[in-house]
Amino acid sequence: MRDSSNLQGSAIEVFLVFLRLGCVSFGGPVAHLGYFQQELVVQRRWCDEDRFSGMIALAQSLPGPSSSQVCFGMGVLRAGWLGGIAAWTAFTLPSALLMFAFAFGSPLFSGPLGQRLVHGLQLVAVAVVAQAVLTMQRSLAPDRPRLALAVAAVALVLFGPRRIATLLAIAAGGGAGLFLFRPPSLNRSEGVALPLAKSWALLCCFLLVSLLVGLPILAHRTGSLEVRVLSAFYRTGALVFGGGHVVLPLMQNAVVARGWVSEPVFLSGYGAAQALPGPLFTFGGFLGASIAGTSHRMLLGLLGLFGLSAPGLLAMAAVLPFWDKLRSGVWVQGALRGINAAVVGVLIAALYTPLWTSTVKHGEDFCFALAAFVLLTAGKVQPWIVVVGIGAASLLAR
Repeated sequence: MRDSSNLQGSAIEVFLVFLRLGCVSFGGPVAHLGYFQQELVVQRRWCDEDRFSGMIALAQSLPGPSSSQVCFGMGVLRAGWLGGIAAWTAFTLPSALLMFAFAFGSPLFSGPLGQRLVHGLQLVAVAVVAQAVLTMQRSLAPDRPRLALAVAAVALVLFGPRRIATLLAIAAGGGAGLFLFRPPSLNRSEGVALPLAKSWALLCCFLLVSLLVGLPILAHRTGSLEVRVLSAFYRTGALVFGGGHVVLPLMQNAVVARGWVSEPVFLSGYGAAQALPGPLFTFGGFLGASIAGTSHRMLLGLLGLFGLSAPGLLAMAAVLPFWDKLRSGVWVQGALRGINAAVVGVLIAALYTPLWTSTVKHGEDFCFALAAFVLLTAGKVQPWIVVVGIGAASLLAR
């Protein structure tokens, strides 16, 4: 454990600060980081800008939700491991409760008006993912070689074996990056190594790998729905590189392809998640609680939320004490650049199917989706405002 004499705050303090941030942090992962910077660096001075930017660089290099990982890392920085757990719990709690409420209130949306509202949420999801593709392409595939790799990933996802196409695209991107995208030198000015016991980091690494290998075996042997759900969500969380929106195609393969959740419910939940503050990964709680044919919906929702989030948090905890040394390798950076470029292609494929093919059916749908995209990109309107506006317009449309 971290030496308690070095701690600057308590887990309770961290919990209360991040609970407030979880209630007001609208706008997605990039906006979340802006809220953190203003609250934790500028106002509360928990750390300086260099360490905060280093924490962001670390989170973006690992699988999992970057804003939740930065949240966890800042909690560790302030109050040790308990502070990290308190930060993630508090930041996630408001959005998770709202997503659970949406899952259990789904019968309210079964009528004609409810279906129109749900369809409006799906159209907003199209616009949000289109915006994410545009933003991620500019930062993760800005040159021709990486853009070509993204296009190759699109082809592999759309025409490859459905169950493993996304995994193949990410693995191929990492392999290509090892040889094609190694940087000539590295900027080592952003240090985030913390005075944490390395034994705890190694334990987190052991848990990360053991659960990834052991859960599918346990699910196969027991046949338990609960274990299968936890295994599927955990494996998905371990593959989400490049941003929270990448969870869309991976979760689609995990729950829709298995028949656990229908595609309309899946897309409506994803659209609703855009309107809420806090991390997008609470979508996992919604999906678990929406699985049909079981009386244990709350348990499955908690397993979905935990399974989707745990790999990223374990990876962050495992790497924090070693990050400065790991990032000194150009091979690591090259592989990450290739993975990130492939992730852009994966998201483009998800924008086409299932989003576009199942949601945009006629000219009116196209106009609503285009309006939402323009508001998000050119208008810089907050996503929750766009969700409310497009949802209302969908209700009023004939």
